[in-house]
Amino acid sequence: MNHMEALHENLWPAPYAGKPLNATVVVPGSKSLSNRYLILAALGHRPVRLVGLLRSRDTELMMDALRALGVRCEIDEQVDTTVTVVPPSDGRFHGGTKVFCGLAGTVMRFVPGLAMFADGPVAFDGDEQAYARPMKPVLDGLEQLGACIEYHGEEGRLPFTITPPQTVSQCAEPSVVSIDSSGSSQFISGLLLIGSRVPGGLELHHTGEKTPSLPHIRMTVADLHGSGVRVNADEHARVWTVQPGAVQLPETVTVEPDLSNAAPFLGAALIAGGTVRVPHWPESTTQPGGMLPGYLERMGAEISFPVIDDVRYCEVTGNGHVSGLGDFDLTAAGEIAPSLAAILVFADKPTRMIGIGHLRGHETNRLEALANEITRVGGAAHELPDGLEITPVSANRLRPSVMETYADHRMATFAAMLGLRIKGIQVKNVATTAKTLPNFVDLWNDMLV
Repeated sequence: MNHMEALHENLWPAPYAGKPLNATVVVPGSKSLSNRYLILAALGHRPVRLVGLLRSRDTELMMDALRALGVRCEIDEQVDTTVTVVPPSDGRFHGGTKVFCGLAGTVMRFVPGLAMFADGPVAFDGDEQAYARPMKPVLDGLEQLGACIEYHGEEGRLPFTITPPQTVSQCAEPSVVSIDSSGSSQFISGLLLIGSRVPGGLELHHTGEKTPSLPHIRMTVADLHGSGVRVNADEHARVWTVQPGAVQLPETVTVEPDLSNAAPFLGAALIAGGTVRVPHWPESTTQPGGMLPGYLERMGAEISFPVIDDVRYCEVTGNGHVSGLGDFDLTAAGEIAPSLAAILVFADKPTRMIGIGHLRGHETNRLEALANEITRVGGAAHELPDGLEITPVSANRLRPSVMETYADHRMATFAAMLGLRIKGIQVKNVATTAKTLPNFVDLWNDMLV
């Protein structure tokens, strides 16, 4: 395929790392925190200034959704990662409006809760691919709180319209809601975020056997605490209780870098060898990506956290050797599974990544997609009921291929990682990385200079 044909096919040639890396990569703000802060700021009663906000498709969709509900999101003219959020003066969101979710899970699962406090019906739609993403548990929860849900397609999926309760109860007891959130932690988070605005508060029961992505739920609880909301989490009983009261973030909130988006770059040091460092790494964090250094160390990386000019870095050094991990429980940090899978393709022994069955309901069925793409380059991988098994093959069996991305940003970065060690990888629609990393290609190329 010549260059013009590649452009026509929207193919990106993933650069091959011919030598060990030595790079510092500045990773933009956390998507998970950015979108939670936007929601919490909208639920408040005075303006909040968000500093270091991620500017990507998902956060633009969130800001546009909030604007549709009557929230002002004002972008600083000098620094476009500083955004001031001004909630409606009367605390009521605008009804008679439409929210477009794109393919953003945090938009389609967090914003419906705000519709409970609108002055009329709110319609929700999204990308065609979003119609496959499960929504029913959070919508069931809103129905239990008195909302009326009208589906315009398949029940439990986009598109739908939410009509808020006509009368607000003066209940002194918390409203008890029971849902099965096994498919995504976002169903629990979406309800917790509005819990303090529910008359009497909220007592939320998760009826499923497993709780996926508990760190993301803990992140939501921590952010609620930071907004003055009292939450009690009984993770063993799978019950969360939110006290009624006002929501108000501090006047200024700074967003941590997205530690899950750091995974492709730090993981590159293991695949290609050499050193990659990411600045502004937090000492403690609620992000699941905070577990990344420990995982990379188990795979054979050297990890350090130097502080230079008052900035704390995460520094990862690899020598090109990757240790397979046998049974590897990733329940707590499934979103970094694609990046870890790319590294484990080059490991010395098999790895069974388990506890990540819920990845089948992400932007695409990530387990199926990973198995397909690893097989495409000549590797060996197959799905497990709750995960993925990767069996390394000799390097000479791995071959250049045109990689599918399934409109999934993490599948695009996964393909780029394979390209570091497999010459001739081409990636379809690398622009899908704009979902959380709008300048991914530039950051990746700069890392290899």
